[in-house]
Amino acid sequence: MMAQLKAAASAPHKLAPEPSAGAAGVAPLPKLNFADALKTSLDSVSAAQHHSEELGKAFAMGDDKVSLSDVMISMQKSSISFQSSIQVRNKLVSAYHEIMNMQV
Repeated sequence: MMAQLKAAASAPHKLAPEPSAGAAGVAPLPKLNFADALKTSLDSVSAAQHHSEELGKAFAMGDDKVSLSDVMISMQKSSISFQSSIQVRNKLVSAYHEIMNMQV
């Protein structure tokens, strides 16, 4: 998830309009789909959890290729990515409630 956020942070530099584009010198930016970005994030969290689970099973079965430190690091990474997705969800719900409580 952090890698995706870093990639998204560097993306506006790649999408900057060229000075010669458009009549007014400003080219429209391509639209980014929030649903696709959210799905990609959730898929990466799920993949991290599955990878962590597989490493844990392999270590428990006595696989010599998997060390305890690898298992613990993988579990912590998946836990952190899950907690960050929970925080994003909480912020989205909070913003939704604020918008719904706005007076028109």
